[in-house]
Amino acid sequence: MIAEDLRKLIGAAVEAAGLPVPQTVGLEHPADLSHGDYATNVALVCAKAAGRTPRELAEEFATHLRVHKPSEVASVEVAGPGFINFTLSADYLANTIGQISKMGAQWGRNETLKDKRIIVEYAQPNPFKPFHIGHLMSTTLGESLSRLIEFSGATIFRANYQGDVGPHVAKCLWGLEKMGGDPHDVTVLGEAYVCGNTAYEEDPQAKEEIDRLNKRIYEKDPVLQEVYNAGRGASLARFEELYKLLNTKFDAYFFESETGPEGVAMVRDGLARGVFEESEGAVVYRGEKHGLHTRVFITAKGIQTYEAKELGLVKMKHEQFPFDLNLTTVAVEQDGYFKVVEAALADLWPEMEGKYTHVPHGMMQLTSGKMSSRKGNVITGESLIEDMRAQAFEKMGGRDLSDRHAVADAVSVAGIKYAVLKQSTGKNIIFDPEKSLSLEGDSGPYVQYAHTRALSVLEKAKAEGIPSDASALPSSITPLEKLLYRFPEVVLRATEEREPHYVASYVTELSAAFNSWYANGKILDGTTAAPYKLALTQAVATTLKNGLWLLGISAPERM
Repeated sequence: MIAEDLRKLIGAAVEAAGLPVPQTVGLEHPADLSHGDYATNVALVCAKAAGRTPRELAEEFATHLRVHKPSEVASVEVAGPGFINFTLSADYLANTIGQISKMGAQWGRNETLKDKRIIVEYAQPNPFKPFHIGHLMSTTLGESLSRLIEFSGATIFRANYQGDVGPHVAKCLWGLEKMGGDPHDVTVLGEAYVCGNTAYEEDPQAKEEIDRLNKRIYEKDPVLQEVYNAGRGASLARFEELYKLLNTKFDAYFFESETGPEGVAMVRDGLARGVFEESEGAVVYRGEKHGLHTRVFITAKGIQTYEAKELGLVKMKHEQFPFDLNLTTVAVEQDGYFKVVEAALADLWPEMEGKYTHVPHGMMQLTSGKMSSRKGNVITGESLIEDMRAQAFEKMGGRDLSDRHAVADAVSVAGIKYAVLKQSTGKNIIFDPEKSLSLEGDSGPYVQYAHTRALSVLEKAKAEGIPSDASALPSSITPLEKLLYRFPEVVLRATEEREPHYVASYVTELSAAFNSWYANGKILDGTTAAPYKLALTQAVATTLKNGLWLLGISAPERM
């Protein structure tokens, strides 16, 4: 990438001036495209140590840079108090268009993670409970991270960890017993869970009954197996339908009923080795030695906690797919919990230190207010998808589309996913259903629509027999060329920082630039410039499609 070449060149200029090269050489894209394609503040960083003004030092650096600049760079200029701006050559920018056409789906890929084996664990919905908003956010983030990592050359393994035992199961089965109803019906299961959860919090006798039921579930009481298997199977089948709609899939599924015994064995081993200790009959890990807090891994009643199950999960994952790195998407409120588990794991299994980590996601609120998950007044992830699909159908109006259902699904999922991914991970989201489906900008459907617009131009050109030719260099460079070459850099940064929002921002900016270019001049204008304009349109379509793919969003051909 040209950016790496420029960083090395800037470092050489600093060394030539007899100064130490900063550990990180800053290189950014100016906000205003007219200010060049790259800018560095290296002179401002080095000025104090050099005892000179930033502007004076920038001029010295620029002199060296002009002499040694590669052919891809047209000019080097000093600006403001001491910034150095680089403008790329028109030939370099235009030649990128031809590369994009040749590379197609490979455009933007890199091999920075080649030969790495990486697990991404996400989704994590629990049987016997609804697929809630947190699962929707986890699925969205996890799928995008998986695709970014794949795009960077790694072998990816998608994992899904689900709680098929625990108090929530007991609450649901208790509710089923009180309410009646078919355990094969996921709607009934959701209502039964709400019934049991409410009783657990408000009725001491019900709480005792549910706690006893929970113990029987862990012991695999044969009396409960028929209704348990029916509810578990119905839940998992419905989750599969949602995964398909959300464009995701998994290589393996892990369940708490399986990880628990493994985790208990690991905790008992760690207790003997001094990693864990007993406290009032429970087995705990003292996280304070790492600046964290104490957590229980086995209760005084001998029941494994989520923490112990997580340790068992690590072992089972590693046995099935020996990994170099594991990333688990978790709600930001679980950040502290995961840090303790990771610290305990590193003490117990030193080889895992730094290899088993997590990426937090924030919480979602609707513009109408916060969504509660404690009673029955929760908007589930599934119901949100259904509501968005209905709105998408309404917005489509009377458009003549043979695949209206598929387009409505694609647009509604795009609206949700883009809203989740357009800002940095860990931040809470205020979700506005109306804005998320807008075709006016800053939404998934807006980017999808720009892509379909580009395809319609290409389709028309094909019908008219007009060829595309990236070698027919234009008389002037547009903002599109100045954006298109950046895509591989955006992908690399999003992968390294585990932040898909860089891709979301980029495809929105590219869509806006294309729409403006499209509106201000005819592409198929009958001139000798038309073939290059077509190549540029194809490059935009390819880049938008690849960018949407990285976000886990489909790119329909018509909308």
